[in-house]
Amino acid sequence: MDESTITAYDKASGSYAQDWRDQPPPDDMYALLKKFFTPGPTIDVGCGSGRDARWLNLNGFPARGVDASEGLLLEARRSFPSIPFDHGALPELSSVARRSFQNVLCETVLMHLDPSEIVPATQTLIDLLVPRGVLYISWRVTDGASVRDGNGRLYTSFNKDLIIDTLSGQARILLDEESVSASSGKIVNRIIARRNASPV
Repeated sequence: MDESTITAYDKASGSYAQDWRDQPPPDDMYALLKKFFTPGPTIDVGCGSGRDARWLNLNGFPARGVDASEGLLLEARRSFPSIPFDHGALPELSSVARRSFQNVLCETVLMHLDPSEIVPATQTLIDLLVPRGVLYISWRVTDGASVRDGNGRLYTSFNKDLIIDTLSGQARILLDEESVSASSGKIVNRIIARRNASPV
């Protein structure tokens, strides 16, 4: 995970949490999660202030959250004290047990990684799943070169084939779409995949 991005979130965690609370709910994403996720242990990787982990728990997907920003984790624990939130960062995510989750959500996180980390991060997300578990990945689409916003957050530009090729042979892609997020209003790419029944 890009260190400058983590620092930006830590410095203004309260402001970011409020911004996300003020946004419309991501009902388009929630509809997809209801369609493709199945009941069972769930993890929200890059949980931020905990909004989506809360929704998962309220909708039949017992979830925990993990994030690289201690500031955002503080906001999440303060807002939703009954949900477990832990520190961890892609691509390693060494604090989280492999083959432990029926569902893995990773919503608009990968664009905060260096391009060299996209493949190992995707592999980590696959490894978290039990056989036939479902992975939801999305990222904000950046045209042209990678950029940083005014607060120093990295928005990496990368070819989605890095993700698709990593999934190949390990999972079946159920959805691959580019659309405008109902919450942020930004263009995002979403991929949903089911891990094979007998992972190698």
